[in-house]
Amino acid sequence: MGRLAHKRNHHARRDISRAARTRARKLDADQIQATLRNPDSLAKVMKPSELNLEKSGLGLFYCAHCDRHFPSDKDRAVHYRSKLHKRKAKKLEEDAYTQEEADRAAGLGVDNKQRGSTITADDNKS
Repeated sequence: MGRLAHKRNHHARRDISRAARTRARKLDADQIQATLRNPDSLAKVMKPSELNLEKSGLGLFYCAHCDRHFPSDKDRAVHYRSKLHKRKAKKLEEDAYTQEEADRAAGLGVDNKQRGSTITADDNKS
């Protein structure tokens, strides 16, 4: 008798199902860029007018690039020095991928090419 084959090993992967949920989803890159470009909305999230008891640090210590709240200013300062934050900030410096750019890549852009004129029978008579 040989070894038994490994069967029925599929388990519910908790990290995958948690990553797919939309309840606690972070903002997308284009939404973060819109927040960073607008000084009013940036000031609103960085210095909230009222405390939020459901958020970490009462909503006071926020990283706009990563869309994360931190429990203290010290934790946010450590985060600013981290590689994850620096990568995210560098990625946000690039322009967001737009639908117009996607259409051009697919060849669906505006067609303004000059077509070569075709010779018809009427043109040869003159």
